[in-house]
Amino acid sequence: MITNETIATAILGIDTLWGGDVMCLSGTGRFIADSWFSDEPLPLAYTHPAAARLRETGGVSGKKVDREAVDAYLQAVDVAGTITKLSGAASLFVRNMSTSLEVMWDLVQEMLGKGEPVPYERCVRASTGADPEPSDARGKREMVSELLARAGYPSASNDELLAAVDGWRKERMAPMAALRSLGAAVIARYDALCARNLMPYLPEDLAAVPRANISFDAIKDAWFSGSMNYIGRARKSDGSPLYEANYEINASLKISVPEFEQLVTHEVVPGHVTTFAYLQDLYHRGKVSFEATVLTMNTRAATLYEGIANNALLMACGVTDISELDDDDLKIGLLLALLQDDAKNQSSYLTWKEGAAQADVAATLRRDFLVSEERAGKLSGAWGRHPLLGRMYLPGYRAGTERVAAWRKKHSAKEIIPTLYGCHGLVDITTVELSLKGPAGFFA
Repeated sequence: MITNETIATAILGIDTLWGGDVMCLSGTGRFIADSWFSDEPLPLAYTHPAAARLRETGGVSGKKVDREAVDAYLQAVDVAGTITKLSGAASLFVRNMSTSLEVMWDLVQEMLGKGEPVPYERCVRASTGADPEPSDARGKREMVSELLARAGYPSASNDELLAAVDGWRKERMAPMAALRSLGAAVIARYDALCARNLMPYLPEDLAAVPRANISFDAIKDAWFSGSMNYIGRARKSDGSPLYEANYEINASLKISVPEFEQLVTHEVVPGHVTTFAYLQDLYHRGKVSFEATVLTMNTRAATLYEGIANNALLMACGVTDISELDDDDLKIGLLLALLQDDAKNQSSYLTWKEGAAQADVAATLRRDFLVSEERAGKLSGAWGRHPLLGRMYLPGYRAGTERVAAWRKKHSAKEIIPTLYGCHGLVDITTVELSLKGPAGFFA
């Protein structure tokens, strides 16, 4: 029988082996398990003494693997066996999650020198449901070039286009010193847009759920540009959730105000924070099962959530295409953000499919996808060459974005919006269309 403890053990077992700590309030401590807001007791997979040692040393991806702790942990927690149990679940969502966890387990064995290298194709299929493919930046680059020329930053060569992007960004730089005030203003704007353009298509019960209960903090020397950490553990006196989250942004990040607007819609409203708050409310009211409370990276669900987040600005504005926005600066900011996520996929593809050197990957990302030198370095290095994130997570951004965009153009808002947010049942990137067909398709 597959119980909540079975699901928790499989997810937190893998998370612990990779050094993650789901109870950490900071993204610097979290890894695979992105949330724990069910009020269920933590399983042995988290509480065993060897688990604490693995979290302290970074698990199998740490600078020095504590093999004694790994062995002690695996003697106490049957991670592989528990993942295998999930493969027999009635829920297709759970079975798909099991497929991703199996790959993450095999990557653990690879890191320990106990298994063959995991094929790149298998990693990408497990997290996106599709084969790996390179990104094509030409269309977005052409749009950026045209919009920049219209804004007074013409370019006739690739180097001039890069300089135009840098010049445009420099004159619109978001002030990190005023991050909280800027964040509050942008959140208020898009929360109001969501009330107008999103809520009419969602169940009335979700109207009372806060879409953006979040605090912003700048952190120094982070290996990521930003980390949204959904907490969801605070409760009112009646036991109902407060739906709280925090966002940590790299203090050295160079980002324009229009790009920051895209960041807020992606990470907060109506992106990740809104998505997770709605799932927490659905769980609290008994509409979705326990697996909705332990949101997991490198899975087909994570690919869907990145797709929702990258379409969030358009959703908030009530449009389905960038051309429909009435602000050229906002168009540029969104295109640059989407190019960055295309660059994440390209970094993964060049690194793991083609075996390209990091310096070459960084140069390609800077040249073809117009990312900053700082982003090119991190995406080709700490992210792209990570044995897990580089092979499973980075391809999910582009894959999720394109499929959610296509669904929004194919289906009416009344059909697709509640489906994406889990109102018709918990879905991932490969089960959305099954859910749209109704129970007969979803449970086939």
